[in-house]
Amino acid sequence: MSDPSAVLDDLRDESDALDRLVAPLEAGRWAAPTPAEGWSVAHQIAHLAWTDRAAHLAVTDAEGFAAAVTEALAAPESFVDDGAAEGAALPPAELLDRWRLGRERLLLALREAPPGARFPWFGPPMSTASMATARLMETWAHGQDIADALGVERAPTARLAQVARIGFRTRDFAYGAHGLTPPADPFRVELTGPGGELWAYGPEDAPQRVTGPALDFALLVTQRAHRADLALRAEGADADRWLDIAQAFAGLPGKGRAPQGDA
Repeated sequence: MSDPSAVLDDLRDESDALDRLVAPLEAGRWAAPTPAEGWSVAHQIAHLAWTDRAAHLAVTDAEGFAAAVTEALAAPESFVDDGAAEGAALPPAELLDRWRLGRERLLLALREAPPGARFPWFGPPMSTASMATARLMETWAHGQDIADALGVERAPTARLAQVARIGFRTRDFAYGAHGLTPPADPFRVELTGPGGELWAYGPEDAPQRVTGPALDFALLVTQRAHRADLALRAEGADADRWLDIAQAFAGLPGKGRAPQGDA
């Protein structure tokens, strides 16, 4: 993706959509538990605010980001929860303002980044478009946790294409995160978008294939739903294995969600 303008606009729109969901909440609703164990609505927004600040540091101050990574690696299994807990302790209005300011600063920094720039991250270095896509994916995924907590059903949008793209491109990362060797052959992923359009990734003649609704694929790669509850089909043993471990986000392997039948 040579011109990041479209994904930057999508990131803005996804953030604004989540803002409209949480801004009217009464203070008590910010404490509502979400499907992420131990995390409230406030934790979810605090995590987004924390990660936006980290991304802004990566884009504007590589040395400062490296120091932050060193600090995080001192507590690899708790630094994400610790950052969320710190922000969640703030009054909701202050937390909301912090998130708004941080995401606006990040968006501006990404728009002003020079062509071809690459930024350090907790996973592989990222281009402007990749960083924006990752932030959109996280915003959508944590927004799903919040929507589930509030009993709100969000209508899928064309922005899901960004989540699907990063889900497809992180196939090998997901294998590596689980200590597995990625398959040598590429996969084909064919998804049905919200308007019935086809979103396709990978060689058309690849024997290993995944097909199904784009929303279901987005829920799978962000680990917001168990594959048993989704209408995704795998053709080939390697593709089938991938659906068990798919992970579009950086960091340690996620626990994922239990099947609805086990809830």
